[in-house]
Amino acid sequence: MSDELVFMMGKFEARFPTDRQYAKNHCWATRSGDAYRFGFSAYAVRLLQDVYFLEWQVDEGAKIVEGQEIGFIESSKAESELYPPIPGVLARLNPELMSDPSRINVDMYGEGWLYEINGSGETLLDPHQYIEHLASVWEITQRTIKGQLNE
Repeated sequence: MSDELVFMMGKFEARFPTDRQYAKNHCWATRSGDAYRFGFSAYAVRLLQDVYFLEWQVDEGAKIVEGQEIGFIESSKAESELYPPIPGVLARLNPELMSDPSRINVDMYGEGWLYEINGSGETLLDPHQYIEHLASVWEITQRTIKGQLNE
């Protein structure tokens, strides 16, 4: 794998490849043709733990806007709505995740990608900006999860 940055989540190391960009909603992004391919960052996967259910509420080709609910995910630690990190057109959903969403747990930066969006990546962060963002929200996150990562 390429160079990585590390953010400590209690005793857990969350690793972030530097060959991609990141969004404040804890997705990574890489260019894939005319689209950006998104997946969950190690930070999101660690908080979710053991993803076992994924459902999309939009179809490929749909125009999506910021703040729009596009799907739903369940894991051993959380149930959460999914929102796109950028507006645009939903170019592609990862078909493999429908039959086996656990790929998110096993290969979050590869085969566990979520979707591709044709849109502008101007709001995406570089890896160093993302680590700064994590540092700014980590204290609140720890209070929210009540120390479960430190047990």
